[in-house]
Amino acid sequence: MKYFKSVKSTLLLLFVVILSSQITVAQHKPPFSDKVHFGGTLGLSFGSNYTNIVVAPSVIYDVNDYFSVGGGVQGSYVKFKNNFESYIYGASIIGLVNPIQAIQLSAELEQLRVNTTYDGTDFKDNFWNTALFLGAGYRTNNITVGVRYNVLFKDSNNVYNEAFMPFVRVYF
Repeated sequence: MKYFKSVKSTLLLLFVVILSSQITVAQHKPPFSDKVHFGGTLGLSFGSNYTNIVVAPSVIYDVNDYFSVGGGVQGSYVKFKNNFESYIYGASIIGLVNPIQAIQLSAELEQLRVNTTYDGTDFKDNFWNTALFLGAGYRTNNITVGVRYNVLFKDSNNVYNEAFMPFVRVYF
């Protein structure tokens, strides 16, 4: 009988320890806001008769230490004096994989609406452009520097000049 009391006490103590450790782990789980990071792009290019302004905020959510998902919106204005004026806007979704701390792999699907007016004519070129970028970069803290490749690139799409594009990605 004494043996069963000590086993019962030991099991009860073990149950209390496991329960309290689970409560402690649950209390140390980071809040949702610690897993959400904001970033994006702000670009200004000016040249001889040329202007390009880009605003593209984005947000990601860290699913775990290795994988993040998110999305963003983009708006840009491009003008080449005496040639054309273009408004581009759209959205994207992104997945980031960090197999090790210093390497970041990415896949980003982007859908853009392009509205271009050519100077001196009534011709307008309005179309949708879809891009699928696969990328790799070196990551340190919240900054990643790398290159991405648009697997859907076409020379005739008039949005990007090249399939390969360098990038700097920063999330806070």
